[in-house]
Amino acid sequence: MYDLVIIGSGPAGMAAAIYAARAELSFVVLEKGVSGGQVLNTSDVDNYPGLPGISGFDLAEKLEEHAKHCGAEIRMAEVTEFEKIEGGFRISIDSDDPVETRTILIATGAQPRKLGCPGEEEFAGMGVSYCATCDGAFFKNREVVVIGGGNTAVEDAIYLARGCSKVTIVHRRDEFRASKTLVTALRKTPNIEIAFDSVVDEICGEDTVTGVTLRNVKTGAIRNVPADGVFVAVGTNPVNLGWQDSIPCDAAGYFLAGEDCATQVPGIYAAGDVRTKDLRQIVTAAADGANAVYHIDQYLAELAAQE
Repeated sequence: MYDLVIIGSGPAGMAAAIYAARAELSFVVLEKGVSGGQVLNTSDVDNYPGLPGISGFDLAEKLEEHAKHCGAEIRMAEVTEFEKIEGGFRISIDSDDPVETRTILIATGAQPRKLGCPGEEEFAGMGVSYCATCDGAFFKNREVVVIGGGNTAVEDAIYLARGCSKVTIVHRRDEFRASKTLVTALRKTPNIEIAFDSVVDEICGEDTVTGVTLRNVKTGAIRNVPADGVFVAVGTNPVNLGWQDSIPCDAAGYFLAGEDCATQVPGIYAAGDVRTKDLRQIVTAAADGANAVYHIDQYLAELAAQE
């Protein structure tokens, strides 16, 4: 039986692995895909302390290398369910026998939220993308639309403007939610057009995307914007593994957990973007990983004292 199973290998999971190794806990990291989480979709990370301008891919690689250097074991496995057993939990995975552990740290992050408008599903992968850094190169010297008003949307628009002939950023409100520094950079980029107070009614096309239909939420006016690509950046949904019935979550599905990362189920913790918090950033996810392991170590010590 492990002391700890970490589910997810993004910044929260990798930081937790580093701290778990230093605390000499027996643990394993379970990851169903590629290590890194959402940071892999970020072209330039300019706000992670000490590493200005590093790419998301490079940062993810460094975090994984650091964790492995400390002795972390990372196994490719998709977690399906868990059950309470004497002394801890049994976690079922898709590719092997169940894993038993005294504690669980869920660090599964979040995934892109969809618009739900006509054309989105039909043109997914044929002009509709949720990752500007993954697919932006396919639209060099073409016109694209970015949908959203937060940091990710503004970052995507600036990134795409480097290679695209024109970028239209669409936001349903009359001002951006992104940081002031990013908004200033956006407004200084000459080939970016801003469409405030607007929503996408439809993504249009034939074999591939040819444009979007925008509706002004204040006037009701409709207009068509030609585009070869549509990049959706309207937020995320937590990857809570479908465990919201077993572990209390808020209305949006984020696990209820404070700065100690403890959920309302003793022995289960949640770190990073999957838990309730005000600021979801790489640095706060990494901090969660450290905080979680600190409190997990204390919890394990209390269990040992009771035995």
